[in-house]
Amino acid sequence: MKVEKLVELIGADFYTGVPDSQLKELCNYLYNRYSTNERHHIIAANEGNATAIAAGYHLATGKVPVVYMQNSGEGNIINPVASLLNKKVYGIPAIFIIGWRGEPGVHDEPQHIYQGEVTIKLLDDMGIPSFIIGKDTTEEAIKNVMVSFKEILSKGDSVAFVVRKGALSYDEKVEYSNDCDLVREEIIEHIVKISGEDPIISTTGKASRELFEIREREGLSHKYDFLTVGSMGHTSSIALGVALNKPKQKVWCIDGDGSMLMHMGSLAVVGSYKPANLVHIIINNSAHETVGGMPTVVGDINVERIANSCGYGYVRSVDDYDRLDEVLEEAKECEELSLIEVKCGIGSRADLGRPTTTAMENKNAFMDYLKEI
Repeated sequence: MKVEKLVELIGADFYTGVPDSQLKELCNYLYNRYSTNERHHIIAANEGNATAIAAGYHLATGKVPVVYMQNSGEGNIINPVASLLNKKVYGIPAIFIIGWRGEPGVHDEPQHIYQGEVTIKLLDDMGIPSFIIGKDTTEEAIKNVMVSFKEILSKGDSVAFVVRKGALSYDEKVEYSNDCDLVREEIIEHIVKISGEDPIISTTGKASRELFEIREREGLSHKYDFLTVGSMGHTSSIALGVALNKPKQKVWCIDGDGSMLMHMGSLAVVGSYKPANLVHIIINNSAHETVGGMPTVVGDINVERIANSCGYGYVRSVDDYDRLDEVLEEAKECEELSLIEVKCGIGSRADLGRPTTTAMENKNAFMDYLKEI
């Protein structure tokens, strides 16, 4: 189905959410049409944030908003759906559009398998009726379901469209870019070289895939790395747990700007404990690049000031490789909590692969290595 037709049939004029590769066509259409115009489209920090923004939109306008997300974000909406939107509380209606990663019977990555199995069940448990959109879904079917959905919405309840892989199409191309020259994979190569045999916890998405391939290419062991293949936004918290329990070992965290933004409060928690052995690296391309390239707001904020305010001791921001090497070496020798922001371009190799080890194998090898050091 053409995404333009779906938007027309839904009939809403405000969208907010977190980009998803399964909904790339919708995301590209919204960005082409509205960019990030606050009256029509806001890219949120996380899915719960989007749900609350949507609630505010409804309170101000009386209209029904749309919240889009990958199904991994369902966990983030449970609280605002149950304690804000639900008609036993405020009765605020919303239309959710959810990309169905890990749909049963469809091959996907390990972090999506269980989430895919419970996607519809979670909606049922939250009292949100859903309709599945597939490649063969007709405009007539959407028209018909919108008749019943509008009745549900008028009573202060919410509804959801669950979108299968390849169900939506959009003919126009969107190119996302910034003014930075550094390449993320090369940045990670520099980190690997200087971190040596120190453990690394890396964020979900292409960063972990690139870290895995760098180890393969260099003939290095994967035991040094914990690849956080899911759980976006929680990488620095995992690293904190490791660092606090391995206080004599330098621990490196490779994070992304979208991941940092999703659960930004973790910066304050890390900063309050101040593990002197932790180096938190934020590779900032100001984009949700792994799922398509839509922008984050991190390009508009001062990461250094935030880190300093949260209690990080050694804080630097770099945008060239020579300076990157200098601050990595300084952070390695530094005896205080460190944060390095590395400004980065958008893009990756077209032939970038995925880890060939399972998540469980990765965890076991990493834990075994931590026992040795």
